[in-house]
Amino acid sequence: MTDADRFGDERPVALLLPGQGAQYARMAVPLYEREPDFRVIVDEFLELMGEEGRRIRADWLGPDPLLPIDAGRRAQPLLFAVGYAVGLLLQQRGLRPAVLLGHSVGELAAATLAGVFDLPGAARIMLARCRVLETAPAGGLLAVAATPEHVESRLDPDLMERGLVVGAVNAPAQTVLAGPETLLGTVDLALRDAGLVTRRVRAHEPFHSPVLDEAALVFEEAVAAESPAPPRITVRSARTGLPVRAEEAVDPAFWARQMAEPVMYWQALAGLLDDGEYVLVETGPGNSLSAPARRHRSVRSGATEVVCMLPTERGDCWATWTAALRRLEAVRGGGARV
Repeated sequence: MTDADRFGDERPVALLLPGQGAQYARMAVPLYEREPDFRVIVDEFLELMGEEGRRIRADWLGPDPLLPIDAGRRAQPLLFAVGYAVGLLLQQRGLRPAVLLGHSVGELAAATLAGVFDLPGAARIMLARCRVLETAPAGGLLAVAATPEHVESRLDPDLMERGLVVGAVNAPAQTVLAGPETLLGTVDLALRDAGLVTRRVRAHEPFHSPVLDEAALVFEEAVAAESPAPPRITVRSARTGLPVRAEEAVDPAFWARQMAEPVMYWQALAGLLDDGEYVLVETGPGNSLSAPARRHRSVRSGATEVVCMLPTERGDCWATWTAALRRLEAVRGGGARV
C-alpha cells in the first residue's frame, strides 16, 4: 500500500502557526528567494508595516542585522509574516484548512488567515506590538522537561509571588516558566540542582506573564482601533484551549491580553485531536509545534499525520519545502495542487 493509498482520504487539515522561540536567523530566506508567490505575500505585509517593516526585511535578509533575531521586536513580525505567508500560499494552491491553531503571536497570524483582521489591520497591530515591546521589562522564558505541578513543587513559593509563572504548557511534561530576568537564572539553577532538564527559550521578554500586564493594556488600544470580525475558519485558541467564539473574536481584549496570559497549547491541541483525525501542517520555521504533537496518541497511532513545511535551523529550507509539498499531495491523495 502506498502513502497516497493510505492517506488519500478526506481528513481535515489543521494549520499550526508557531510563536516566539521558533525563530532563527534567515529563517525561510531561501523560500523567499526562490518562491515568488511567498515573496509577494511577505513583501505586502512588511510594506504595510512601513519603515519598520522595511527595517525588519533588511535585517532578515542582510548579513548585519540591527537587532538580534531573538528580540521580540524582530522575531514576532517575522514569525507572523512567515507563518501567515506559508498558510496563505497553501490556501492559494488549493489546500483548505478546517482549523487554525497558533502559539502566541502565531495566534494573531491564525486570526488574520481566518479573516478576523484584514492584512493592513494586522500590520498595524504588529507594529503596535513591536512598540510596546520596546519598553517591556527585561525577562524571558525557561522550558522545563516536567509537568507544571512537578515544576512548581520544586520552586520556592516566594518566586511565584515575585512574578514567576507557568507561561506555557506545550506537552504533558513540557512546561515553560515566564518572568523577570532577575529570577530566571536563580530558577534555572535550582531546577537543574533538583535533577530537571531545562533550556532557555529564545526570547528577550517575559511573554505570557503578569510582567507584561501594562504592555497588554497599551496594546489593547491598538487592537481596539481595528474592526475585528468573527472568523471564517475555526481558530482554536491556545489561550483558552477552545475554538474562538464570535464574541471573543471581536473583543480587542481577547487578543491583547494574550501576550500576558499563559499559552495552553497542549490543551488546545489535545482537544482538537480528541475530536477527530487530522493532517497537521506546521507553517512556520522548524517543528516547535509538531514535535509535541507527535506525542499525542492520534499521531503515534498513525491516525493523524504531521507535515512540517520549513526546517529547523540547520536544515535545508528548499529541500524541506519541496518534500513537504510532495508529502501533502500524497496525504491529500492529489486533491489539492500544492
